[in-house]
Amino acid sequence: MFAVFQSGGKQHRVAEGDVVRLEMLSAEPGEEIVFDKVLLVSNGDDVNVGAPYVESGRVTGEVMRTDRGKKIRIIKFKRRKDFLKRQGHRQWFTEVKITGISS
Repeated sequence: MFAVFQSGGKQHRVAEGDVVRLEMLSAEPGEEIVFDKVLLVSNGDDVNVGAPYVESGRVTGEVMRTDRGKKIRIIKFKRRKDFLKRQGHRQWFTEVKITGISS
């Protein structure tokens, strides 16, 4: 059984027991969170596709931790113009363990 849900402007395909990294959510570690924007629920040959969301579809999960990802280095460079700009960025994320899927 798997589901596709929407969170933070992105779509995620998950099954029970999966650990996914989502855009930062305002939830504390150990807290349970419910995702209502479920686009698709599949249980073998039984597939429920929403228009746009499945009516009674829910994905529940437990917040594991909130942290920052690896640093991404941004370099802007123009040759022969004596221009070099370096910048770094670390994106916040929330790690969620999927505990249940219902359709």
